[in-house]
Amino acid sequence: MIAANTNNFKKIIKAMGLLFIGVLSFLPTAYGQSSGIKTKLIVNDSSYFETRGLNVLVFSNHYGLFGDEKASGIEIIHHEVRTATNGDVRLNPTPEQWDSIPQFVKRNVNKSNNSIEAFLKYPAYNFNYSVKVTALDDGIRISVTLKKELPDALKGRAGFNLEFLPSAYFGKSYLMDDHSGLFPLYPASSMIVKSDTIDPRPLATGKKIVLAPEDPERRVIIKSSDNELQLFDGRNKAQNGWYVIRSLIPSGKSGKVIEWFLSANTIPNWIRKPVITHSQVGYHPSQQKIAVIELDKNDKPLASARLLKVNEDGNFTQKLSATIKKWGNYLRYNYFTFNFSSVKENGLYVIEYGNVRTKPFRIANDVYVNAWHHTLDIYLPVQMDHMFVNEAYRVWHGASHLDDALQAPVNHEHFDLYAQGPSTDTRFKAGEHIPGLNVGGWYDAGDYDIRTQTQYGAVINLVQTWELFKPLRDETFIDQQTRYTDIHHPDGKPDILQQIEHGTLQLLGQFKSVGHAINGIVEAHLDQYTHLGDAVTKTDNLIYNPKLKEHESDGFTSGNFDDRWAFTSKSSALNYGSIAALAAASRALKGYNDTLANECLLTAKKVWDEEQTHAPDMFRHNNTTGGALQDEKLKSILELLICTGDKKFADSINAGLPDFEKQFGRYASLAVRAIPYMNASYKQKIEGFVKKYKNNLDRIARQNPFGVPVTTGGWAGNGQVIGFGLTNYFLHKAFPHIIDAEYVLRSLNYIYGTHPGSDISFVSAVGTESKKIAYGNNRADFTFIAGGIVPGVLILSPDFPENKEDWPFLWGENEYVVGLGASYILLVHAVNDLLKE
Repeated sequence: MIAANTNNFKKIIKAMGLLFIGVLSFLPTAYGQSSGIKTKLIVNDSSYFETRGLNVLVFSNHYGLFGDEKASGIEIIHHEVRTATNGDVRLNPTPEQWDSIPQFVKRNVNKSNNSIEAFLKYPAYNFNYSVKVTALDDGIRISVTLKKELPDALKGRAGFNLEFLPSAYFGKSYLMDDHSGLFPLYPASSMIVKSDTIDPRPLATGKKIVLAPEDPERRVIIKSSDNELQLFDGRNKAQNGWYVIRSLIPSGKSGKVIEWFLSANTIPNWIRKPVITHSQVGYHPSQQKIAVIELDKNDKPLASARLLKVNEDGNFTQKLSATIKKWGNYLRYNYFTFNFSSVKENGLYVIEYGNVRTKPFRIANDVYVNAWHHTLDIYLPVQMDHMFVNEAYRVWHGASHLDDALQAPVNHEHFDLYAQGPSTDTRFKAGEHIPGLNVGGWYDAGDYDIRTQTQYGAVINLVQTWELFKPLRDETFIDQQTRYTDIHHPDGKPDILQQIEHGTLQLLGQFKSVGHAINGIVEAHLDQYTHLGDAVTKTDNLIYNPKLKEHESDGFTSGNFDDRWAFTSKSSALNYGSIAALAAASRALKGYNDTLANECLLTAKKVWDEEQTHAPDMFRHNNTTGGALQDEKLKSILELLICTGDKKFADSINAGLPDFEKQFGRYASLAVRAIPYMNASYKQKIEGFVKKYKNNLDRIARQNPFGVPVTTGGWAGNGQVIGFGLTNYFLHKAFPHIIDAEYVLRSLNYIYGTHPGSDISFVSAVGTESKKIAYGNNRADFTFIAGGIVPGVLILSPDFPENKEDWPFLWGENEYVVGLGASYILLVHAVNDLLKE
């Protein structure tokens, strides 16, 4: 065996040596043994370079709000894994979040000469350049061209970077000229202190680098005759950093200043393994059961698939063998469906297609009954701000942000989508402490801010769950007086009411403190915002006192300017959204916390009346100032109508009918929930809208094989999928003869694994295979929070579905959001309700 391995190694080295002679080669071999076949990249009809087993995208995707999406510039999809990104001119060896990014100007795609060129600029430096990729017989040439030489301010700073995904190269090696090395599992590069920054030193430098020479699926060669190549580990600066290969742009030179030749090995006749997308949780016996089989476009489909029952002795019994049905092409794959709805027997099952077999899943009457428990028991408690959260031997975090919050300065735009307008709109001066905000609320997502829009959305969904289904589950001890939460510790109170109370306390606290809903509360400093770990260590929990020196304290206040800022510009949209949640909460909390319930309803009525005395406050900034004014106002009208039965609110709902008709999908849930409080003619009108909406559902069903809306953009679409399911639930309950229950079940099936790209459940710890690495506040440990729901499949333009299962830091794919948790709990209850029918 040793001799055989040695001979194979010699063959690999020999093959690599032959490759180094040429400009580059795709190495279309398995295990380094050359077949003499060359596969050339061609610019395809989707405007990216393509050959079997390899795609090169050139600015098909662009930088977003933060520049940290890791989805821009030159990107490599290598054997259907996106392994490289951000091939572009950057001003740092290993750029961090919020470091300078260029502005995209235009892109020229030239199919006749097989090249793509992008033009970009850094306006602050009057610096313009282009990045061009040209396909050659054996690979690609990457060149950077300047019309004029590098500005003085960018000399020694600007360079061409190409970033490689660390998890794709963990446990693999590299060769840089005559130097060999191993890609570090954990960052340990030497650092150099400069006047304005601390940067890593390169792991290696040279003129030619071979990444993963031993791995035919990941081997990449980059060489340059005129530019030195440097290999960096970006994780020394930030845990979400990638490995970076970089060449500095030479000073005093224009024209072509960077030229690289890049090759990526492709395995001959490579075909991506089929994916059997299905629900990892399983199926109810009576529901439709359709798995969607995702095939490489070069794969030849088999005729059938099998459903096997798992026996107690470990053997399998075939329960169904059926012909798969062609759905067609979607994105870059071919899709087929396998319908096993006829199987209704309770048990454990697997689906087998050729040599691919799924993990076991259940068919059972109670398959979804407990599917929401982790989200209520674990995820929501972990997200509770201003509380000490314990679980058995583990402390999730201390009672954080007890020093909330300082008034944000005027005319200030924050780095995380918040902004303060020209006035504070409060009685407080900039930097002054606002009392009463250090209560309730949840961490918004994988970060720690309190985004008001998220808070009231979560409260409304939790209230709907309580009012419709009354879940009495009690597995968490929550004491607001002592700020203590203990997971797996019943306290005799329904957990969902305690969570409603927690969110409500923050919303009500805002009105009590400043008189209106605020945009949110967030860290003032970037180095605090990027904090990973226990949130209690982000601040000293002592109110800032400018009269004290830094690190000085009187025991109650301190001179440390680490308190979070409250962004308080008045927005009528936020006011309406918040009082909608307060009105709803007043109903849920009645009989549980009557004092709080009464205060919620009184506040909601008072703020509603006050809003009618003036033109709307229209301060708008990104996604932190509420939804559309009309949408948020209608939410508050509905909740106040349910609370009071007041005719003026019913009249306002009737006045919204023209808008409902124009955009029924947008207003459907609200419109249907109002039916019990309206007259008969109202329901008749809504029924007409529903019939038209049904045509839209049929159109969506034809768009993709999953039967739900799959969104594109920088944030994946699980929120829209869950919202789609909830809308159809309310429509089905009101008009079951028009809207079938299957439209609701499809949404949950999608979340549980029937989606593009993989078959993983997007709810951590729910289902056989679920998200085990996600973007929670514990993401630096490559782990998860049970019950958290991630955004899901990100469709990278033009056609690549992605959800990284080995890299948590892509927030558009993997970041938990508390609002998604609340809506998921509601959807699971809705599905369980339908299955009782």
